[in-house]
Amino acid sequence: MVSRLVLVLGDQLSAGLSALQRADKARDLVVMAEVMDEAMYVRHHPAKIAFFLAAMRKFAARLEAEGWRVAYTRLDDAENSQSIVGELMRRAEAEGADSVLATEPGEWRLIVALSDAPLDVHQLPDTRFIVSHEEFDVWARDRKTLRMEYFYREMRRRTGLLMEGGKPAGGKWNHDHENRKPATQDLFRVGPMRFVPDETVERVLDLVEARFAGNFGRLRPFWFATDADQAERALAHFLRHGLPRFGDFQDAMLAGDRFLHHAVISPYLNVGLLDPLDVCRRAEAEYLAGRAPINSVEGFIRQILGWREFVRGIYFREGPDYARRNALGHDRPLPALYWGAETGMNCLSHAVAQTRDEAYAHHIQRLMVTGNFALLAGIDPTRLHEWYLAVYADAIEWVEAPNTVGMSQFADGGVVGSKPYVSSGAYIDRMSDYCRGCAYSVARKTGQGACPFNLLYWHFLDRHRARFETNPRMAQMYRLWDRMDAGRRVAILEGADAFLVRLDRGEAV
Repeated sequence: MVSRLVLVLGDQLSAGLSALQRADKARDLVVMAEVMDEAMYVRHHPAKIAFFLAAMRKFAARLEAEGWRVAYTRLDDAENSQSIVGELMRRAEAEGADSVLATEPGEWRLIVALSDAPLDVHQLPDTRFIVSHEEFDVWARDRKTLRMEYFYREMRRRTGLLMEGGKPAGGKWNHDHENRKPATQDLFRVGPMRFVPDETVERVLDLVEARFAGNFGRLRPFWFATDADQAERALAHFLRHGLPRFGDFQDAMLAGDRFLHHAVISPYLNVGLLDPLDVCRRAEAEYLAGRAPINSVEGFIRQILGWREFVRGIYFREGPDYARRNALGHDRPLPALYWGAETGMNCLSHAVAQTRDEAYAHHIQRLMVTGNFALLAGIDPTRLHEWYLAVYADAIEWVEAPNTVGMSQFADGGVVGSKPYVSSGAYIDRMSDYCRGCAYSVARKTGQGACPFNLLYWHFLDRHRARFETNPRMAQMYRLWDRMDAGRRVAILEGADAFLVRLDRGEAV
């Protein structure tokens, strides 16, 4: 008789998973399931679905090879109930088990579903992260504001990463000012390691092609790593070839290069194929060996040790309603251009096309192109949140919601960021070559052909003046606005309004 069911979800593909560590290999049954509830609660990118399913199948095979008994449900199995709770109930009835051992999911939606299930489900802490919920709450307690930079410094002290005698290596905590170089066309780039689909992956691709052909995004060519060995090779490739110049150009964007020096390991970290602390220590070793400079290594480690752990802490601390917050009251529908409709804005066209083709875009493309436009245009943050959750292979709600609702859209009212991340077209022009050949002119501030980012930037500041004019980090921009000629201010606002009318009508913009 089976003692318990042990649930392993699609983003919990780690041998050290707490549920597996507490389970009895001789008596317990591991349950894994591909279900439509998880594939379609948003219309996920086909490559994202394929990545999860292929990685799940390979992890299940690994568990079986290690002596676990695994009950695995495939998406097209005739008996599939198509929900996680339904599959637990079906397996419990078949095996005579009445209790479930689970590791806490990374989305409130699933935490609640397991809590409400008519089974005894014991949810264990997810110990694959560097900081527990309790530890984050202790750090956050009694602080007026929660800022990643101060959390990050504490994490450096706690782990000893990039520390020298109690002080930060290189003499300062943050080397971000060295990491804002624009890329040029002659920059030597390597890109992420790509993997040829094996037999398991090909079967999954055929299934996804048949079931999700209508979803936004291209499935083939498919190149993601789908097991721990491949993820390790992808990491080693980045550490050797990408990390040395990652820092300099981590904020840069090029129309002809979608990856530059980015690692593209976030999907592997977020499903459990790589361990975050191990990844950080491996990067630190490159600095200590003299193979990568401090600005690159510090910038890379900050994204994992600092930002990744910080946003997870925020997501669980803020509670189940966090992803639906809308502090600025934005309610514009998500424009069709986010689904590939024609637009003359070259930056958005490139970012969306890359998202469609790769199920990936790096942090500046997400924050300062697609996110910046959505915030300036007043797009409903819930709709944007659902888009990001759907289209990126690394998007799981614990990491995606704070990045979108908090960092990108300021919809949490300032929990994550001290100010909205908005900019005119000048930032995109400085950090990319997107403005070349655009239907709009980044140099034009008003009138026919003016860059929409230029118009919408001031429109955003004007309509939210009551909230932001006293913000110390934004006061200078309001002073500039007030010193501007009154006729020019009117022209800017009228130009922005006319653009938004066309956007609302569904016209090509």
